[in-house]
Amino acid sequence: MSYVPDHVDSAPRPTSSTDAAAPDRPRKGLGLRNISVLDWVRLGLLAAGLLCVLTGLLPRDEAAENMRRIGPLLLFLGSVIVLAELTRQAKVFDVIAHRLAILGRGNYLALFALCVLFASATTILLNLDTTAVLLTPVMLALAAPARIPPLPLAMTTLWLANTASLLLPVSNLTNLLAADRVALHATEFAARMWAPQLVSIAATMLCLWIWFWRRGRRGSDRYMPPEPVRPRDAKERALLYATAGACLLFIVAIPILGESIGIAAVVAAAIAVTAFALLDRSALRFSLIPWQLLVFVVGLFLVVPTLSRLGLSDVMHALIGDDAGAAGAFRAAAAGAALSNVANNLPAYTAGEAVVPPGNGDQLLALLIGTNVGPVVAPWASLATLLCLEFCRTHGVRVPMTRFVLTGLGLALLANTGAVAALLITG
Repeated sequence: MSYVPDHVDSAPRPTSSTDAAAPDRPRKGLGLRNISVLDWVRLGLLAAGLLCVLTGLLPRDEAAENMRRIGPLLLFLGSVIVLAELTRQAKVFDVIAHRLAILGRGNYLALFALCVLFASATTILLNLDTTAVLLTPVMLALAAPARIPPLPLAMTTLWLANTASLLLPVSNLTNLLAADRVALHATEFAARMWAPQLVSIAATMLCLWIWFWRRGRRGSDRYMPPEPVRPRDAKERALLYATAGACLLFIVAIPILGESIGIAAVVAAAIAVTAFALLDRSALRFSLIPWQLLVFVVGLFLVVPTLSRLGLSDVMHALIGDDAGAAGAFRAAAAGAALSNVANNLPAYTAGEAVVPPGNGDQLLALLIGTNVGPVVAPWASLATLLCLEFCRTHGVRVPMTRFVLTGLGLALLANTGAVAALLITG
């Protein structure tokens, strides 16, 4: 990726968000020409994990136990991304985004609040990767017809894809792992994390307004409300309503099914797939399945345990410690955020989780805060950050890297500190 380190934010080329595809997702099948460099890295990680098992560096019993643990998570993750992708193709996200811009009536403050609400709700209810992969191109495509500077919209989705992913187990794969570890039902998990989530979003809003949305940054007083997106015919209308209904069903099921939320994701995805099978079969391609992400997670859960057996656990224990009090919580959050920006948030969480004592619930949740809220400094710190930046590149939106790193560092410090404090106060 190449980013231009200057202060000029170029407007995106006029591209329909319904034509945008994930930059690292193959558009047609699995041909070698369609596999990106990032895909090869994921495949290499899986190969390395399998090699660890074959050579005995990771005992087969331990590898099998790890696969049993993440099996339901992979089913959920695959289903919810298929659901979100078909929802995008049915233009649900486009309809909502344009309606929000119309509702703002040219007022930037109103648009800012509505965009934060939209991005936060998408992240919380449909997973942060949905915000990164599907909402980012929709928001960037909105910029041209509404004559809105694209960088504030891009940074809103990029930051909130990370910082709004604390509230529910479904919001982030790391949340599913943490909820399983501390044995919290979805509503119980939300009861512990509502205050950290509120503080994290408030900190993000403050930083977004100061550094990207205020008058001196965006360059104009008002924007032009765009025309609404409407279905062109009965078929598009049926797909819109069917996929929107499937999403609503999934959202309603979250507090009811708890640990079995994967079932709701499968059912909702099946409804969307059935609708497209009846009305637009050409949209049903193998590339809907997020094989890259599934491969990455499987490889990760083979490689990281192997590294832990080879000394990584000692390093993580030295960084995180085993203090069950406030000091241990802040230390775990700092370590999680730092390691996320050195490597990536998912391996940072899995390696950190392995050394947190079973009874240290607050310390584990603080580690989770660090690995969810912290990955906003380095471009590679989370998959969501990486994908959002890649969409900016493909849409011609310049992201000044110096500004990105410094503002991200400020947000990470403020949001992490505030969220951990809120966790401890309300615990």
